[in-house]
Amino acid sequence: MKRILGAIALLVATALAVPAWAVEEDGYQLWMRYRPLDRAAQARLDASAIIYQGAASPTVNAAIGELQRATKGWAGHAAPLRSGLQDGAIVLATPANAPQLAAQIDGLKTLGAEGYALKRLKLQGRRITLIAANTDIGLLYGSFAWLRAAGSGAALDKLDERSAPKLQLRVLNHWDNLDRTVERGYAGESIWDWWALPEVRDRRYIDYARANASLGINGAVLNNVNSKAEILTAPWIAKAAAVADVLRPYGIRVYLSARFSTPLELKETATADPLAPEVAAWWRRKADEIYRAIPDFGGFLVKANSEGQPGPQDYHRSHADGANMLAQALAPHKGIVMWRAFVYAAEKPVDRARQAYDEFKPLDGSFAPNVMVQVKNGAIDFQPREPFHPLFGAMKHTPLMMEFQITKEYLGFATHLAYLGPLFQETLRSDTRQREGGWTVAQVLEEGAGPAGLTGMAGVANIGSSRTWSGSHFDQANWYAFGRLAWNPQASARHIAQEWAAQTFPPAAAKDITDMMMMSREAVVNYMTPLGLHHLMGTGHHHGPAPWVDDLGRPDWNPVYYHKADRKGVGFDRTAGGSGALAQYAPELARRWSDPRSTPPELLLWFHHLPWTYAMPSGRDLWTELVAHYDLGVSQADELRKRWAKLRPMIDAERFEDVSTLLDKQYKEALWWRDASVAYFQSVSGLPLPAGVRAPERSLEEYKRQRFPFAPGRG
Repeated sequence: MKRILGAIALLVATALAVPAWAVEEDGYQLWMRYRPLDRAAQARLDASAIIYQGAASPTVNAAIGELQRATKGWAGHAAPLRSGLQDGAIVLATPANAPQLAAQIDGLKTLGAEGYALKRLKLQGRRITLIAANTDIGLLYGSFAWLRAAGSGAALDKLDERSAPKLQLRVLNHWDNLDRTVERGYAGESIWDWWALPEVRDRRYIDYARANASLGINGAVLNNVNSKAEILTAPWIAKAAAVADVLRPYGIRVYLSARFSTPLELKETATADPLAPEVAAWWRRKADEIYRAIPDFGGFLVKANSEGQPGPQDYHRSHADGANMLAQALAPHKGIVMWRAFVYAAEKPVDRARQAYDEFKPLDGSFAPNVMVQVKNGAIDFQPREPFHPLFGAMKHTPLMMEFQITKEYLGFATHLAYLGPLFQETLRSDTRQREGGWTVAQVLEEGAGPAGLTGMAGVANIGSSRTWSGSHFDQANWYAFGRLAWNPQASARHIAQEWAAQTFPPAAAKDITDMMMMSREAVVNYMTPLGLHHLMGTGHHHGPAPWVDDLGRPDWNPVYYHKADRKGVGFDRTAGGSGALAQYAPELARRWSDPRSTPPELLLWFHHLPWTYAMPSGRDLWTELVAHYDLGVSQADELRKRWAKLRPMIDAERFEDVSTLLDKQYKEALWWRDASVAYFQSVSGLPLPAGVRAPERSLEEYKRQRFPFAPGRG
């Protein structure tokens, strides 16, 4: 017995001596890991109890539960819930439940329904941390803000923070199908187990809600924009209602993607013409039915007259006609329509980049107050780099909603490390020059337009059934970055990366990880689409390089449509002498970008078709510069894996090996991108490789023969 007890004591002592970073992790807990802190860090935490006075709502219970989960993880025991003040307590207060405590924050009302204040102060002789808000959801957001500060090493004893969201709608768009496949999803099946709903509600839905609430995300479109009519039938409305019940305490409203021709396809009307009275009446009845099941239903997301989807133009009606008909049905319930501006059609072959502006700009001011036009960050399609969409700043009487893609359809799927914070920031900080003195895309979004002044940002989700949620550990950071920038579009991508890294990995590794993240997106641009090239990916699946494809049914499905490489040069001419798309930007930008010498090099071939001999600012000719960027991208991919290798002593083995494997694959695919692209452009230009440059490993024909019929994400 003594030997047994001695062995047990040795095992316990050994376990206690194991540092937190050595514990295996699979990524499921995201940035809400709450790993044990050392004694010094626990002392700084100083969370002796949680104080809440009065009866707690489900939302307040969620806040209390999260604080207790965190304090138990950090300190080994959960902070108890109390009603009276005590030293070191975290106090939750609103004007409704604790007016005297809430009054400690001057100007609390100015923070609105979702804002919060965090303040370290002395009250009645006791040192407390006050989390104050006007509403229960504000308390939940404030609790997560305190956890974020604690988890990222902020000085909690000096805490004094006020924050309110700058955008009203902060929404994830799930491109999830009813059979649980996910279009452009690289993280497994949909998290929505439609077959088991509404009776079976997976615990994962709660963890999903917690993660979104930690970022201030307040909406979720549950199904694919390429929608099916069945989603609006009674059995599926009941399934959506069950999900809504789980998400509601976390401040998340449910939305549905609606197929425009639903009443016709369900054979309940003879047409889908938005001006037909029977169609409008059908949608009003359907809206009433949905709101009976989901009282806080957010509204519809609609993809219409794009990529073969039905829409009002099928009946010679405008986008405004279609959107306003749906908006009228939702208006009595305070629902909204998010009408996507991603439209392109084969019968308009001049320049796909022009089509959204050409169709929507003339409709500015004609949309109903509860319609938002949802515009992608760029005019083509979520490319590794695009100039901002010309509609931003141009539609001054219509509320525009940003649409970013979090899932990396064109940036290496979940395989490649590509932190999208810099991409999002690049778009949001772009100056539209639509006002004297400047007017950034972020300011356009924050100001809103129209009588209701609606504001919002949407992100195409990268979430699936994978234990990591996003298919890889680093792709979690893109979900995180979207949420933080949706709350504050003027936030810093680097600061967000630092927050995420500090909460997700051991503090000692956070700076090095942040540096890796900040270089990663530019690496992908360099080895995929340098100098403004775009849409060179394999057609359909968008995996790997295929700049040679030229035989598909629509011109704009072919990569050759976008780069237009020939013996003379390369690039898409969007100046007045080409497609004229530059004229869609503000005059100052159009003038600047119409001259290749004043066009930023990173956008050069987006706007100009230039000779291979064109002199670049570096002093090299265009051909040499292009090859140099491909080589740089490969070097950067190699640098990422080398930097990660140095972190082995600081990272748990499971996550270290997972990331290492993907970084090795990324380097291999970066080489493939470089070699295939250089081989192709050399074959078109007829030029020799620049001096000292390595020849592609294989022949161009070998690269062309590669096929990927079962690439993920096809939906």
